[in-house]
Amino acid sequence: MQVQDDDKPYDDINITPMLDLAYVLLVIFIIMTTASVQGVKVNLPKASASVSLAKSQTKAITVSDSGQIFLDAFPVTIGELEQRLRTQKALTPDFPVIVKGDSNVQYQKVVDILDLLRRLDLSQVGLVTGKQQSS
Repeated sequence: MQVQDDDKPYDDINITPMLDLAYVLLVIFIIMTTASVQGVKVNLPKASASVSLAKSQTKAITVSDSGQIFLDAFPVTIGELEQRLRTQKALTPDFPVIVKGDSNVQYQKVVDILDLLRRLDLSQVGLVTGKQQSS
């Protein structure tokens, strides 16, 4: 049996710190990709299928059950919403917009927002719904 000399360098590489770093980067990547669309939590109506418009420049318009309008989690009036969307359209002409309305909100509030988006000539509009649960 031969004992290793203390002065002799090791022939193998310890990859444990590299794997630890890879796992930390993977967790950070997963967390950052799930936080791409901001908004206010509302009770969404149910639908059978939905298409995702989640992108980094996507604007989220939310109507709460009390009728309050939010743009990316910030409360706004309909006039402020129009002004901010006009400013964003000047910067990025064709940006996607998602509309989230609580299932208990008055239908007219959501129609007013959709009418505003039509007047601003924003064509990439999506309505967010929850998944329908099968019984």
